[in-house]
Amino acid sequence: MAGGHGNGHGITHGGLTLHPAARWHKVVGTGMCAMMWFWILYRAKEDGPVVLGWRHPWEGHGHGHGHGHAEAHGEQHAPAAATATSTASH
Repeated sequence: MAGGHGNGHGITHGGLTLHPAARWHKVVGTGMCAMMWFWILYRAKEDGPVVLGWRHPWEGHGHGHGHGHAEAHGEQHAPAAATATSTASH
């Protein structure tokens, strides 16, 4: 009934017959398993220190761009002392 495997091979337990997996099921299953482990190891590489408490999430990802948020958007911020004196004189 299930899958059309009427060859009598398989294991029957409690009225349920489990047939051997087809070759393509094994190949696809192995590929999906490998992809899962590659993803887990990639995420562990990227997020492992944060999950283990070795680094805070706001400390950056270590990409080494060498610029902050303002420089990335072309914004110029005046120093705090200059801003305080210009607002005090108005």
